[in-house]
Amino acid sequence: MPTPTNASPTAVIVLAAGQGTRMKSDLPKVLHSVAGRTLVSHVLAATAPLSAEHTVVVVGHGRELVEAELASQWPKATTAVQSEQLGTGHAVSVALATLPEALSGSVLVLAGDTPLLTTVDLANLSQAHAGASATILTAHLENAFGYGRIVRDSDSTVNSIVEERDASDEQRALTEVNSGVYMFDLGLLRNALGKIGSSNDQGEQYLTDVISILRSEGHTVRAVETHESHILGVNDRRQLAVAGAVLRDRINDAWMLSGVTFVDPATSWIDSTVTIERDAVILPNVLLTGSTSVASRATIGPDCSLHDTTIAAGATVIRTTANGAVIGTDSSVGPYTYLRPGTVLGTGARAGGFVEMKNAHLGDGAKVPHLSYVGDATIGEGTNIGAATVFVNYDGVAKHETVIGKHVRIGSDTMLVAPVTVGDGAYTAAGSVITDSVPAGAMAVARARQRNILDWVVRRRPGSKSAQAAMADSTHTNSSGEGA
Repeated sequence: MPTPTNASPTAVIVLAAGQGTRMKSDLPKVLHSVAGRTLVSHVLAATAPLSAEHTVVVVGHGRELVEAELASQWPKATTAVQSEQLGTGHAVSVALATLPEALSGSVLVLAGDTPLLTTVDLANLSQAHAGASATILTAHLENAFGYGRIVRDSDSTVNSIVEERDASDEQRALTEVNSGVYMFDLGLLRNALGKIGSSNDQGEQYLTDVISILRSEGHTVRAVETHESHILGVNDRRQLAVAGAVLRDRINDAWMLSGVTFVDPATSWIDSTVTIERDAVILPNVLLTGSTSVASRATIGPDCSLHDTTIAAGATVIRTTANGAVIGTDSSVGPYTYLRPGTVLGTGARAGGFVEMKNAHLGDGAKVPHLSYVGDATIGEGTNIGAATVFVNYDGVAKHETVIGKHVRIGSDTMLVAPVTVGDGAYTAAGSVITDSVPAGAMAVARARQRNILDWVVRRRPGSKSAQAAMADSTHTNSSGEGA
């Protein structure tokens, strides 16, 4: 009979074959996301620092989707297919069949729907396991309903795990529960799995039965306790939200301890994939997702949603939605601004209120202060884009580029019909429609000459308040040229 070996994590087995019917979703349960990662990716992120030689994910329901996630995010992980859902013991047997028969050491087994587990939890489990046949991660819950109970002998050693549906009233009163996270000696696990049956309420092969088998053969089984919140699994949308709130608090706490200011942590949602440097400030109602990064001294918020966006040192971003943008050093954005993919703001640049930008490069010190659309454009340093300017980049078939030089002044309400170039130091008159390139230093005027039709209101709107006001105005001139 194999004897226990040192508990180094030779292999990791993640159980991710279930459908998750209580999620009421077409998506496999382990692919639901929280804090920027899928449930199974959270689990694999916790196990990765253990540097196991083999990581096997057991797949079943929606296997193609789960395999695609693994290939994208965890290419070193392999999969084992559990075509029939015959229980956790069967799932582990399927996974072990993919590992070399001669493999020895310890194997970590855990579920793919436990996003709150930490690497520290797993390292503590591994440390405590040395010399044991099995070690269980447990927690004490005030309400243990639904969890397998840890049954201990009089000397406090672990005797068995009893599932809720199979437990006696006395066993249901126990508060120490099984997290579903185990470290096993590989050889002993293989041996015990061949002995488990399915004579239980569900007619399944329970992995928990391995514990009773190991104890009956005289092997040592240990338990390591962790915080109750760390073992919480996700079985429905409510539990998904609970996990999200726990992760939000955990992530925000970590950033605050590293030197980031959060004015209202409860309203700041930061993905686990986001990076923030010390001395950054996060104001209320901020959502940072994807690969967003925030540099030192930047201030974000209030009311921002930034995805895959880079914010450089000292930048200020207020009431802004951004996706795939780069916001330069000491630049300012907002309020009510929309930065779309490909937008790059240089040092000290400004994208002001009610401005939308897409695939646009705004040079150092350049400004789009308000009420403008800038698409497919390059704008030189020091240039000012007047209010209500539109970069007319789409002809109904293709997008075209506008190039604006350095220290240009674009008058308010200018339409720049691409493709067009405005040279360095040039001006455009307010209200112009620019369809031809403007030479450096030139003033472009592209609007009809104003003409005044005298007495039009008095003649066309007689008796109106406007006509009465006009007649009473000392500067009024009628169509004959005579004053009021």
